[in-house]
Amino acid sequence: MRPVLSTRWSSRLSKARNKNRASRFGLRLGLRSGLTLLLLLLSVSGVVGADQRDTRLPGMFERLEMASSAAEAKEIESEIWLVWLSNDDQRSDQLMKRIVSEMGRNDLDEALIVANELVDLNPEFAEAWNKRATLHYLMGDLNSSVEDIHRTLQLEPNHFGAMSGLGLIFLRKGNLSAALEAFEQVLRITPQSINAQRSAERVRSQIGEEI
Repeated sequence: MRPVLSTRWSSRLSKARNKNRASRFGLRLGLRSGLTLLLLLLSVSGVVGADQRDTRLPGMFERLEMASSAAEAKEIESEIWLVWLSNDDQRSDQLMKRIVSEMGRNDLDEALIVANELVDLNPEFAEAWNKRATLHYLMGDLNSSVEDIHRTLQLEPNHFGAMSGLGLIFLRKGNLSAALEAFEQVLRITPQSINAQRSAERVRSQIGEEI
């Protein structure tokens, strides 16, 4: 079952647009290996007719929620990412692969140009917005990143990647309660996620230190 984007979330997303820029160097380094792997998986996968509207996703999310280990959850998450990254429109599919490739080479300017083209071409493609949100974050434009995360979650309320990104933005801004809410939302979708567990625990510790 997909959670509905609440008024509370929309309010927090709107507030985040008016904050300062965040540090991005560490995330950029961490993304490079992951993007290379995604590009490889896209090149060899046989996923067709896919995006956030794919009829296989509800079953995948059920399996993800019931995963018994972090390793199992990670494998299912990878399957979901492949669906999200693919599109039955050939031009959209090509542009997405190009974005991933440019990001893997750390050519963020070129990747953003392609992402803008993809969003204009296919505004109902959730992962197009999410990739552009990531690019805006890496380039220090947090306001635009939050705007694109908002659109991503409207199209795919179960997008644990976009929610994690939102949590990182709130964390950078010092909005600990909002960051914790975002990471806990991720854990409702993928309870075995080690990254989300660690992020939530880190925020809880910071909140405890402030009390």
